[in-house]
Amino acid sequence: MKIAFVSSEVEPFAKTGGLGDVAALPKALKNLGHDVKVFMPKYALVDHSKFDLDYDWSIGEIPIRVAGNVYNVNVYHSTLPESYVEIYFIDSPHFYNRNHIYTTDIDEDERFILFSKAVIESLQRLKWKPDVIHCNDWQTGLIPLYIKDNYAWDKFFETVATVITIHNIGYQGRFSPASLSKAEIRSELFYLNSPVETMGEVNFLKTGLMFADAINTVSETYAKEIMTYEYGSGLDGVLHYRAKDFRGIVNGVDYSVWNPETDKHIPFHFSVGDLSGKLENKKVLLKKMRLPFHENIPLIGIVSRLVSQKGFDLLENSINELMEINAQWIILGSGEERYEELFRSMAFSFPDKVSVYLGFNNGLSHLIEAGSDIFLMPSIYEPCGLNQIYSLRYGTVPVVRKTGGLADTVHDWNNSLEEGEGAGNGFTFDEPNSEELISTVNRAVSYFNNKIIWNKIIRNGMIKNYSWDFSANKYLELYKHAISNRRKS
Repeated sequence: MKIAFVSSEVEPFAKTGGLGDVAALPKALKNLGHDVKVFMPKYALVDHSKFDLDYDWSIGEIPIRVAGNVYNVNVYHSTLPESYVEIYFIDSPHFYNRNHIYTTDIDEDERFILFSKAVIESLQRLKWKPDVIHCNDWQTGLIPLYIKDNYAWDKFFETVATVITIHNIGYQGRFSPASLSKAEIRSELFYLNSPVETMGEVNFLKTGLMFADAINTVSETYAKEIMTYEYGSGLDGVLHYRAKDFRGIVNGVDYSVWNPETDKHIPFHFSVGDLSGKLENKKVLLKKMRLPFHENIPLIGIVSRLVSQKGFDLLENSINELMEINAQWIILGSGEERYEELFRSMAFSFPDKVSVYLGFNNGLSHLIEAGSDIFLMPSIYEPCGLNQIYSLRYGTVPVVRKTGGLADTVHDWNNSLEEGEGAGNGFTFDEPNSEELISTVNRAVSYFNNKIIWNKIIRNGMIKNYSWDFSANKYLELYKHAISNRRKS
């Protein structure tokens, strides 16, 4: 199968969150024998020399019209690191030579209108006809419409199917009606509750959901959640309308990067058969973060964007009770000032219990996963989440709210005992309130010094396999469904 994978973020070239991590999916598809090409914008932060980008003469300069202006676009290519997957970079300095991947600039819609058109025209010039174009999030939401409408004149795309993945339904790419003409979308497609409209605005994500041949999101539970009024961000009705073409597929993990047996970022390697290195990593981590080492006191780690979605209001409202628990805390992340100040205050008030690193530090994030005993994710909602999956592999017991991908990957120890399964790999709580958070952290800490049970929980997590190979096969089924729909239409 030929698959064009289109994303506004691809690790390691440019990444702000979980969307960038799905770069591992094209690698997994390639390993399964499929022909995959990846497309992304060439942002200013993409390092030319580090990644050995070459100008693609077979494509040449492409004139792309946006908002009545013509921009000359060039394309560079390279390969995804440690793979043979080709990646193409859409270069338009006018739109992409900025300090950030995403902006609040007045032309944010134009940046991704151009990207969508340039991907399609690159495929034309490459004369490489994909069976499926896999779009990701609102930034690529116009592509399914363009394939079926603006570029319908080209027989090249007559049987090309499109799939769109929702990574977070809260981000939709909503712009004023002026975007309609900027994008050269037919005016008759815009009316109340039309396929491209939401509350008087052009909605890029809704457009993708309405015109794609198949849709998915990044976990089975999140797929159910966003079909409700509470979590659907106004698009639950669209997803009910497309229900037969919509499914959830849990994101995978790149175990070549996140593996305690080989991780280059941690000083001591370990495995499910020999956990001695985990304790040594804990010692290193505590020393690095200036906390005293106590073998019998659990260390709770947090690595996160510091935003309300991640449940930090719950933590803020229960600081006093949590600090009474016999545990230590290490927090890594950045985000909203109120949460950064919260963690600064905790570190100041409890210097022997709490240490904080505000910012991004990839090496430290690996060491926190390897050296912590417990990993906390009290998210209000979580489409998939990856840190809980990393934690499972690193023998770090996750404590999570039962939502989205957290519910699909973390299974409560107590509940599993009651059900007779014995396969619990963490601790979960249902309601997003401080009382349940405190109770669940207490419950996890209470098991920590019962090493027979604790090691069983660790083992249950470490033997779980959430590799991209499993997810890739689920995506192949989705692609086949999309192709079937396209041929029927």
